[in-house]
Amino acid sequence: MTEEKLQILREADAIVCEEIGKMKNPPSQYFAVLPGVRSVGVAGDERRYDEVIAVRAVETTDFMTAEYSPLSHALLGRISARISNEVPGAGRVVYDISGKPPATVEWE
Repeated sequence: MTEEKLQILREADAIVCEEIGKMKNPPSQYFAVLPGVRSVGVAGDERRYDEVIAVRAVETTDFMTAEYSPLSHALLGRISARISNEVPGAGRVVYDISGKPPATVEWE
């Protein structure tokens, strides 16, 4: 982990929290993840290899089990556009739809 990657994650997480936090009934837990994978993209006329950001949002009553929160495509589109446009070094956004189990809520 580098200071640059921490900054990318902080900025992406702030956007995720701001956008999902506007929901009338937000999920039980939500956050951005920097999985350490880069992906090719385009900015202007140039190819770039930027970080992938994963979004995680779950519904749970006890945190022993959890299901992903079915966020709207419009919300996910806003999050993706904002991260891609506002966070230098972040070029792709994905949404984690894994339940617990088999996945955990958190990423390591």
